[in-house]
Amino acid sequence: LCGPVVAGAVILGEDFDADGVDDSKRLTALQREALAVRIRARARACALGWVEPREIDRLNILRATYLALQRAVAGLQDGPDLLLMDAFTVPAIRLPQRAVIKGDALSVSIAAASILAKVARDEMMRECDQRYPGYGLAHNMGYASDDHRDAIRRMGPSEIHRRSFHGTQRWLFC
Repeated sequence: LCGPVVAGAVILGEDFDADGVDDSKRLTALQREALAVRIRARARACALGWVEPREIDRLNILRATYLALQRAVAGLQDGPDLLLMDAFTVPAIRLPQRAVIKGDALSVSIAAASILAKVARDEMMRECDQRYPGYGLAHNMGYASDDHRDAIRRMGPSEIHRRSFHGTQRWLFC
């Protein structure tokens, strides 16, 4: 319901130790954070791209996700030969791409990029929790949990809430 959409891109290299790298949703926060440190230290290249809530509202979430991915890929120092993408391809990226269904569970590269993105976004949301107290962002990370929806009903949306999402629209407060 709030905060940026964040995408990661990595080039791991043949000698990368993939032990423990898995779908970020299957890992604990501590496991993701430890893996993110290792990925950033040992990957040949890695980058993040993000799109802020106002851009998301202007573009829509799918186009904002595409833009975050474009920004992440553009941030790689070493250009990749092929992009492995989780479930879809991005029309505006002019590199060969392969969509991998459930890619974060099947590809170490996709999983590593997902871990970097999730860890970065979670850190952003913990910082937002300090600036926007009362929404429980350090706990719910901006997702549509019951406590987050209740906080929006009580306090209204903050400036980082996405106005285009149903959970932050005016009807919620009636």
